[in-house]
Amino acid sequence: MKNWARENKGFLVFLALFGIFRTAIADWNPIPSASMHPNLLEGDVVFVNRVAYDLKVPLTDISLARLGEPQRGDVVTFSSPKDGTRLIKRIAALPGDTVEMRGERLIVNGKQAEYTVLGNHNEDMGMAGQLQALQLSEANGDASYRIQILPQVHARRDFAPLVIPANQFLMLGDNRDNSSDSRYIGLVPRDLLIGRAERILVSANITDRWQPRFERIGASLRPQ
Repeated sequence: MKNWARENKGFLVFLALFGIFRTAIADWNPIPSASMHPNLLEGDVVFVNRVAYDLKVPLTDISLARLGEPQRGDVVTFSSPKDGTRLIKRIAALPGDTVEMRGERLIVNGKQAEYTVLGNHNEDMGMAGQLQALQLSEANGDASYRIQILPQVHARRDFAPLVIPANQFLMLGDNRDNSSDSRYIGLVPRDLLIGRAERILVSANITDRWQPRFERIGASLRPQ
């Protein structure tokens, strides 16, 4: 074993540095579910900037320095406060915000987000078949991005006004009626944030023999 380690020392050093890079600086995240439709699809792999907000000790949630502040509209990866599962959602409200939802409409600090209808889309719901989704542009403060709703689906479309505590964030999926987000798992503490999703690295259609979706490669995930 010692001889093997000595002969492969360079490779082992590479693996160690690569592990540090992935756990402290940059990472990639495959999209496993429909919760971020229409912006992220199953089969997308996104680039995650792990130093967008904090410099952390590799393999831990210990922050060494704050490098930036999360903003409304950012798409982020984080560990679920409920069970530790890695999730990807959009920041809808920041510390100090008062936020509520009425009939699917988001209200932050007394101001309702602005909505523009973009059109309809057939959404594959598995055993439930095809349902019609309504796609909208949601303008939340300075951030604007696409969302979709599924009127036929039972979902939490309302919640009472809530003041977001310090160092916590309210996360919502863009596929509002098919997302396990802060309405179900609670607010997300800052130390559970992993990083900001910046771009789609690669994409393949998992329902069509993994055919590449070249038009999605490199697409930015930053709000308009």
